[in-house]
Amino acid sequence: MTEGDGRLRLVSLDTFRGLTIAAMILVNNPGSWAYIYAPFRHAPWHGWTPTDWIFPFFLFIMGVAMAISFQRRRSEEVGPGAMWLTVLKRSALLFGLGLILTGYPRFDLATIRIMSVLQRIAVVYLILSAVVLSLPRKRNQWLVMGGFIALYLGIMYGLDVPGHGRGMLTPEGNAAGYIDRLVLGKAHLWSGTRAAGYDPEGLVSTLPAILSGYLGWVFGQILVNAKEHGETLRRWLFWGVGLTVIGWLLGLAMPINKQLWTPSYAIFMSGLGGLALALCYWIIEVKHLVGWSRPFVMMGMNPLLVFWLSGFLVRNLTLLKFESGGSTVSAWAWLYQAGFASWLPAYPASLAFALANVVFWLVVAWILYRRRIFIKL
Repeated sequence: MTEGDGRLRLVSLDTFRGLTIAAMILVNNPGSWAYIYAPFRHAPWHGWTPTDWIFPFFLFIMGVAMAISFQRRRSEEVGPGAMWLTVLKRSALLFGLGLILTGYPRFDLATIRIMSVLQRIAVVYLILSAVVLSLPRKRNQWLVMGGFIALYLGIMYGLDVPGHGRGMLTPEGNAAGYIDRLVLGKAHLWSGTRAAGYDPEGLVSTLPAILSGYLGWVFGQILVNAKEHGETLRRWLFWGVGLTVIGWLLGLAMPINKQLWTPSYAIFMSGLGGLALALCYWIIEVKHLVGWSRPFVMMGMNPLLVFWLSGFLVRNLTLLKFESGGSTVSAWAWLYQAGFASWLPAYPASLAFALANVVFWLVVAWILYRRRIFIKL
């Protein structure tokens, strides 16, 4: 444990969170989208790559952190009303920050993307908080999670999509996309999948994403209730291996698919997330090998600020254009070309540029840490 923003923190969880943020910056910022090594691409549809670990790990980590935070607030005798107020405020701020990021700079209400990464995190946080605060008994919580998955499966396999029928898990024919088009409107979906008519962070696929967060909550409950490191690790390994195997087996019936956030994907990735957290916990909390983790701890203590600012910076550098060599280029493209593509082969140059982005934000996180600046919602 370490003292960071005035409270004791779990170093291994901050490390895991920082590593996940760094991975997201890495895969989101290649020098050129035409030159990306396979592990740094999302699976085109069914299946998964290491890049597909990142978002579910975020939701899993959020669930773990919620269990720690809620336990601490209860020990401080914070009342239900104050806890609900905090939940509502955080959810609204997360959703609003997501809308600012997706709408900037034009904020065209006719085409603004309504659901995105931060918006999904906000919705999952709100609904998961409502479940665990309103239903303290684990049995009832599991029943609600089962209800969400049953509703998801009922929609995906039972809804008749015009022109495609029932149970189609194709980009154009899946029922989640049909609901997104009906409720959100096609113009408000992500531009990268708008032609197919679905949003990878859409409404229906948020249902199993809540399960991703809840499984993190389960791991967090194990942590706060365990009496010693060995008990925590044994139970985490049991759950991590079990969820990974169950998710893989379920994938034989309903494919592991990030775009649809299938239940098999949610469970499989939560198992991997649990095993990754257990490894960090064993290295840092048990073996006390901490030095290597400090850069990621600093990033993990300011995850929202680093994530939001990294996206905002990319947007501005992409929009900023000027004349160079007789043509108009963005500041982003110029940095890539001048700093890396001019002397490295295409694929290594693109990866080196992405790694430079990670290093830059690690330095920013270090500066924030040194100045004791921690942005919390």
